[in-house]
Amino acid sequence: MSDVQIGLTGLGLIIFLIALRIPIGVTLIGVSFGGLWYLMGFNVAWGSIGIVPYQFAANWVLSSVPMFLLLGFICYHTQLTQGMFRAARMWLSGIPGGLAIAAVFGSAGFAAVSGSSVACSAAMGRIAVPEMVKYRYNPELATGTVAVAGTIGALIPPSIIMILYGIIAQQSITGLFLGGISAGIITAIGYITVILVRVKLKPELAPDTNESFPFADKVWALKDTWPVILIMIGIFGGLFGGIFTPTEAGAVGAFLSLIVAGIKGSLTWVRFRDAILETLLTTSALIIIAVGASLLTRFLALTGAGDFLSDWIIGLDAGAVVVLLAIVLIYILLGMFLEPIGAMLLTLPIVLPIIDNLGLSLLWFGVVLTKLLEVGMITPPIGMNVFVIKSVVGNLVTTAQVFRGIFWFLMMDLFVLFLLMTFPEIILFLPGLG
Repeated sequence: MSDVQIGLTGLGLIIFLIALRIPIGVTLIGVSFGGLWYLMGFNVAWGSIGIVPYQFAANWVLSSVPMFLLLGFICYHTQLTQGMFRAARMWLSGIPGGLAIAAVFGSAGFAAVSGSSVACSAAMGRIAVPEMVKYRYNPELATGTVAVAGTIGALIPPSIIMILYGIIAQQSITGLFLGGISAGIITAIGYITVILVRVKLKPELAPDTNESFPFADKVWALKDTWPVILIMIGIFGGLFGGIFTPTEAGAVGAFLSLIVAGIKGSLTWVRFRDAILETLLTTSALIIIAVGASLLTRFLALTGAGDFLSDWIIGLDAGAVVVLLAIVLIYILLGMFLEPIGAMLLTLPIVLPIIDNLGLSLLWFGVVLTKLLEVGMITPPIGMNVFVIKSVVGNLVTTAQVFRGIFWFLMMDLFVLFLLMTFPEIILFLPGLG
């Protein structure tokens, strides 16, 4: 068996084990270690287990991941983002589907301080869905809106996916963040358009709440948005003003969230402990998967399987458009069964050389990839955000209802992807200004 055949066999084994629901981090590390042992002997494989994790974890940029996670979990547990939804609800009360649109705005605000679509969905699910059900909104529209709005969390910076992509693809984290802003705004506009059109065609989906608020009350409600606004100004002002780096921005944001939660009086020892524990657990899981992906990269490099697949795809002479469509299809299929970061880290060793050889911008692709991975968060049968919403709202809806609720939003996501891929300047405009 040639080295390339060994590498391809390893990839096949990885897909098989993941299909058996073996944790992706364990699968990547186990198969890569076994492949290196077969190729180079036990001592080399064992040495790689010692060297590769250290080389990956020693990357200074990686330290921003637990800090941004801590920022998001502190905001989540201390409920710093509730005011965003309440204020949006008051200002949008007169618009058809106003509560659903308020949920999109609230999710965008939470996204700007969390970077996690799961945390975003969980937080807004607890706040917005019961409110919409109270006013007799269609449960499918209510839960579908919050499930898809949570995906904005990975596009609007800070984004954990973009940080990890930037490390692996050696792209500017700041550039990716700037590109993500445009994609996130367009996505939010798309979701709002879906809500407006659907409610216009079927008013019974979102009955009029018959609420009206004096202008003074609307202005007064904005005071509850100060926690998120202050944290956003602190992070983005310092980041884009050159006061600190993206790596340091996570720590600054986490520190600011602690101060703001303390001032607001919502920070307790139990909530702080829960935020720390969830940060540790999530960071550990991400690191294990990332280490496995680094070992896989070394294994594929030694066998030449990665180059073989890249050269084979490029050699088909199918053209950049066809190759990109194939990559989109692969990620949508992977998104049906794998969580986003695992899918990204599993495939980047093969996909990045293809994008580079096609002469496409790796920064542009990073934002497109993030959007693709987030589409996977709402795609059946796994759709992690869907199950997060179901667990939050309990018996208010069935899982099937949530999936039905996201259908038209999913169609809009595909349209947004078409725009981002057809007009790369949408993403590259803001990074180009720097």
